[in-house]
Amino acid sequence: MFYWGNSVSSMQTEGGWNEGGKSLSVYDIVEPAENRSDWHFANDNYHHYEEDLDLMKDLGMNMYRIQMSWSRCVKDGCGEFNEEGFAYYDRLLDAMIERGLEPMVCLYHFDMPLYLAEKYNGFLSREVVEYFVRYGEEVIRRFHHKVKYWLTFNEQNLYWNPDIAFRIAGYLNGDKTEDELYQIGHHVMLAHVRIVNYVHEHTDAKIGGMLAYAETYPATCDPKDIQAARKADEFMNRTLLDVFARGEYSREMMQWVKVKGIDMDCTEEDLELFREHHEDYLAFSYYSSSTVSAAEIPEGTTPNYYMHYGKKDNPYLATTEWNWQIDPDGFRDVLNKIYQTYHMPVFPIENGIGVQEEWDGVNEIQDDYRIDYHRRHIQAMKDAMNIDGVEVLGYLGWGLIDILSSQGDMRKRYGVVFVNRTNHDLRDMKRVPKKSYHWLKTVIASNGEEL
Repeated sequence: MFYWGNSVSSMQTEGGWNEGGKSLSVYDIVEPAENRSDWHFANDNYHHYEEDLDLMKDLGMNMYRIQMSWSRCVKDGCGEFNEEGFAYYDRLLDAMIERGLEPMVCLYHFDMPLYLAEKYNGFLSREVVEYFVRYGEEVIRRFHHKVKYWLTFNEQNLYWNPDIAFRIAGYLNGDKTEDELYQIGHHVMLAHVRIVNYVHEHTDAKIGGMLAYAETYPATCDPKDIQAARKADEFMNRTLLDVFARGEYSREMMQWVKVKGIDMDCTEEDLELFREHHEDYLAFSYYSSSTVSAAEIPEGTTPNYYMHYGKKDNPYLATTEWNWQIDPDGFRDVLNKIYQTYHMPVFPIENGIGVQEEWDGVNEIQDDYRIDYHRRHIQAMKDAMNIDGVEVLGYLGWGLIDILSSQGDMRKRYGVVFVNRTNHDLRDMKRVPKKSYHWLKTVIASNGEEL
């Protein structure tokens, strides 16, 4: 079966931030700003998820990837299990299954419990690894009979990205050193591997690692740019894929750690767990691509930091309002990079285009640009499958019913369904299909044949 579906996170959809026994996450205390909402209401799926599920069923989708909130399931992330929280997710899963939507569950999507961030600095601490494993094992124990597809961390390579890692790992205090970056990345990988082992030891479910895979090209044909692009890919993508598929970090990365004297808090016991584990598929998000120029990168820079210094726009590609460059050929290339190297099923579980849109209250939004974006990316995926021989499990769009962006900005809309709210005015939250809704319904009904 090929899966067509939708992906979301809990803090971008649920709301109900102080209901049902939920404790605070780091997102719950974020203050609104000019172009940022608070996270208190989101789409209010805590109270009104059935309408969105009905829309997914009408579209013909057969999978819905959600995230369960650690703070909703466990008091402060480390205390008592919250039965009200588990009951909510039980109802949600049942409602999905009733509509023919195969659940995929992610355990963590950047929303560290506030208590663990304040006390332990999030995933910088091994104690937080233990608390996460306790939470994850309990969720899997309760729901593995309903959920056959699991993820641990959304976009796990972002924990190795110095511009993002500290924000999403629950890190609140410190100097954001290179050692700390590598410790966070390794601790997250350790937590991931332990959950993978638990799934395979105790259930018949499937689980895989997930990356945010942005294709990176050399800015020019200068060999130094080509090397910079390769090394950025090695340190930000392939080293994690090596763990997922082969049970060990990239030798190139580990040699760099040794030569540079980076303290990543990695023990032989950790590495043995890596070697013992196995995964069922390799998942990733894909939105855009960029280029890298070696001329901008200081000598001796660790490759995780290359894009911080050397990222350049690609003059051959169109771009969105947020300067995300549209590149379906890059999507095909990433599908091939992963599959042809590791020979494991590949699962693109986020793809979409964020655009500012307004609804006049009467007429359907004519989002031909969204149709064009998804058409070209789905065709690129089909070419990877039919011409290149890539084994692809499905295609999940991101936020196909409008949700808050990752920065809390409701202006940035990915959906084929408009949600009638703004950053600071909840309005009536009416769900209004766009032109792309009807197109996508035809695509899914034809299993991708009619684009």
